[in-house]
Amino acid sequence: MKRIVTVQDISCVGKCSLTVALPIISAMGIEAAIIPTAVLSTHTMFSGFTVKDLTDQIKPITDHWKKEGITFDAMYTGYLGSFEQIDLMKEMADTFVKEGSLLFVDPAMADNGKLYPAFNEDFAKYMATLCAKADIIVPNITEACFMLGEEYKEKYDEAYVKNLLKKLTDLGAKIAILTGVSFEEGTTGVMGYDSVNDEYYHYTHAKQKRSYHGTGDIFSSTCLGGIVRGLSWKDAARIAADYTSESIRLTIEDPKGNDYGVNFEEAVPYLLERL
Repeated sequence: MKRIVTVQDISCVGKCSLTVALPIISAMGIEAAIIPTAVLSTHTMFSGFTVKDLTDQIKPITDHWKKEGITFDAMYTGYLGSFEQIDLMKEMADTFVKEGSLLFVDPAMADNGKLYPAFNEDFAKYMATLCAKADIIVPNITEACFMLGEEYKEKYDEAYVKNLLKKLTDLGAKIAILTGVSFEEGTTGVMGYDSVNDEYYHYTHAKQKRSYHGTGDIFSSTCLGGIVRGLSWKDAARIAADYTSESIRLTIEDPKGNDYGVNFEEAVPYLLERL
């Protein structure tokens, strides 16, 4: 059985980060090892949430794994809360990402033209140093712009997106996949660039009428799971985009649907059929 280690926070209520990554990766028939970077009572859409930072636990955990000879087919980082955590991820990648395995980075830190409240531009530039070590990175357009120091645009053309993708791979990543790419109203999708083969790929589908917290985590977890299962990055990105969209659709149609996350669990049979 293949094994992925994913490093990100865990919200006890709220569908994002580890509470998305762990069940999706497991449902895809892959063992999911985890390192929680922090424990939150809920995700940050709720007011008054509690948080316990776990940075001091990361190195003891990885040191133990080294002693046990534990290996991984892929390492996957999501939301990281500090410069120190980024440094620890680079050290961890040096230890656990060997020939035949890969580093997959979702630089979750911004959206809709703005950084999340906990971050600043210096943090975004530092996140780029982790992306430079990665085999595959999956930022949204906002995150790409902050890492690259590029102007964020709500309206853009294909040349703008291709320029971002090329500059992202110039950082060092072999493949960059931008999420939330839309060239026409009513559509969204992904566009990626494989720098090794000098190949672009664009996939688009109808845009759902609502947006929800945690959908980027659904995409990332599914995309990496597909790649580890042996799919090409293009096929994995397409299936991940469709699964995310289907999860949103089911949530919109559910009269009891939560506004804090999507019904990705209900869409798991759809995902397994696509695989």
